[in-house]
Amino acid sequence: MEIKVLKDILSANEQIAERNRQLFDSNKVFTVNLMSSPGAGKTSLILETIRRLKEKTRVGVIEGDISSSLDAEAIGKEGVPVIQINTGGACHLGANMLSSALSNMPLQDIELLLIENVGNLVCPAEFSLGEHKKVLISSIPEGDDKPFKYPLMFDIVDAVLINKIDLLPYLKFDTQAFSQAVRGINEKVEIFQISCATGQGIQEWVSWLLTQMSRR
Repeated sequence: MEIKVLKDILSANEQIAERNRQLFDSNKVFTVNLMSSPGAGKTSLILETIRRLKEKTRVGVIEGDISSSLDAEAIGKEGVPVIQINTGGACHLGANMLSSALSNMPLQDIELLLIENVGNLVCPAEFSLGEHKKVLISSIPEGDDKPFKYPLMFDIVDAVLINKIDLLPYLKFDTQAFSQAVRGINEKVEIFQISCATGQGIQEWVSWLLTQMSRR
């Protein structure tokens, strides 16, 4: 019974996600779902991305958190449209939550929508939002064993960002072993080493993002 209920929930989510995708496509909005564990640097990455792109493309942001609007307030200072979704305890954003938020997002005025999912390496992997690309941020302090512990998350994404690379000299993290593990799960994934603190690798990430947008 539990398996059937889960299948029904996922099926209903997929139907709404498809409607979201159609809405994005009809408005020519390229959408990226950013996922990570708490504290890996999603908001910092969004801020750095906005700062490098807002003169090149029109960006909007949807912030997902269990509670509070701190991240949305920080992003709003960059002068881009931002909407906060508070899940009230749910460990992920669902397509229905996103659909409700989109009614308040001026899609006709943006070209790139960045979605910050709830910090979690399990639930967000199961629920599509209708996005065009999925991106996972994994930070140096988390350790290099995450691909073995959360293989589904690494399997579904289009890019993995190794964030806080500036901390590498101070922490035990084998970047080569991590990358090999990731590619063992997902051989087509793009991997970037970045630091939102120093700016290392951010331009490479932004260039990749612009390339993906142009291909749409």
